[in-house]
Amino acid sequence: MIVHLISFASSLHKPAQLRSSHEAVLSELEKYYTVKLINYQDMDQLSSDDFKVIFIATGGVERLVVQHFERLPRPAIILADGMQNSLAAALEISAWLRGRGMKSEILHGELPTIIQRIHILYNNFKAQRFLYGKRIGVIGSPSSWLVASNVDYLLAKRRWGIEYLDIPLQRVYDTFEQITDDEVGASCAAVASQALACREATPEDLIKAMRLYRAIKKISIEENLDALTLSCFKLIEQLDTTGCLALSLLNDEGIVAGCEGDLQSVFTLLATKALTGKGSFMANPSMINSRNNELILSHCTIGLKQAERYIIRNHFETERGIGIQGMLPTGDVTIVKCGGECLDEYYLSTGTLTENTNYINMCRTQVRIRMNTPTDYFLKNPLGNHHILVQGNYEDTLNEFFQSNSCKRTE
Repeated sequence: MIVHLISFASSLHKPAQLRSSHEAVLSELEKYYTVKLINYQDMDQLSSDDFKVIFIATGGVERLVVQHFERLPRPAIILADGMQNSLAAALEISAWLRGRGMKSEILHGELPTIIQRIHILYNNFKAQRFLYGKRIGVIGSPSSWLVASNVDYLLAKRRWGIEYLDIPLQRVYDTFEQITDDEVGASCAAVASQALACREATPEDLIKAMRLYRAIKKISIEENLDALTLSCFKLIEQLDTTGCLALSLLNDEGIVAGCEGDLQSVFTLLATKALTGKGSFMANPSMINSRNNELILSHCTIGLKQAERYIIRNHFETERGIGIQGMLPTGDVTIVKCGGECLDEYYLSTGTLTENTNYINMCRTQVRIRMNTPTDYFLKNPLGNHHILVQGNYEDTLNEFFQSNSCKRTE
């Protein structure tokens, strides 16, 4: 990891003394990172992929920083160790920047605390760069019942740098017809051989589902998609198969894939992956027990790699095609949801996955979560239906990221 320190020092301060004046903080940084000192006059040589910290090396540089306002990295992370009146200058600069709508934060205090904070800010920066330029395919259109899950494509691009791309379902149908049963035979056998069991679904169902996976993957490659959301139910009418297996396998391969054309949830899946490096489970809150503070999440697809074991089923609502019943490991989980038309709201909580349930009147993959916060949110102030589960406790990581991007937390 490289930290670029853009240094601002008074003309009264000799350049040769800069290192010796700040030896303590620079030496500590160099224990953990590769540190590159960059004179403010050369900051334009850095790229948008470089992690930058504004290093206030002395007092008396307030006007100098103001003069270079347009060139400063955003948000402004300001390092001031207090030597050479640097903290006094940083306070003045930070107030001026915030007065002009620019987020800023001063790194100062005990060295271990500074290092820990830089690590968090670096992770946020890398996640933002990960999201920038990502292409999300909207295959078909959002399901008609997702009335609160719209996204304004332009506002989302301005805020996050992501691009939603509409792809007609007819393209999927045409590509599906070009794929033969023989082409997917070996893949079907591999998935079936690793399953704990195969229940309602037939071999023919598995072949059709695998052909659909191949078709969607081909389109994803052609369009250079990083993520996609699929209008699943419309596919069933035309192809007599479901997208559950396709989405499962695509997620396993690193192409973030969500259900029902849900624009907000596919972004949540993508952001969660950017911050945790993990695939996650998009699901319906299917049952809430406020007295026990428990939640059951369910859906008919999950990445096979997220499950300890899986059973090949049919799709719950239609009783057709392929559904996946995954058994997840118990332990800490994080529940997250991004909402709002420009994706500027979020819900976030943690809990413990205590049980894989098997109710006959719910989607195939089902998990019971004992929540660490009241479940009242789901009944009084929900951001919508689908929520995302990621295994592990990532509340601090996700909260830091969304807060740094001026998102509003809903509770």
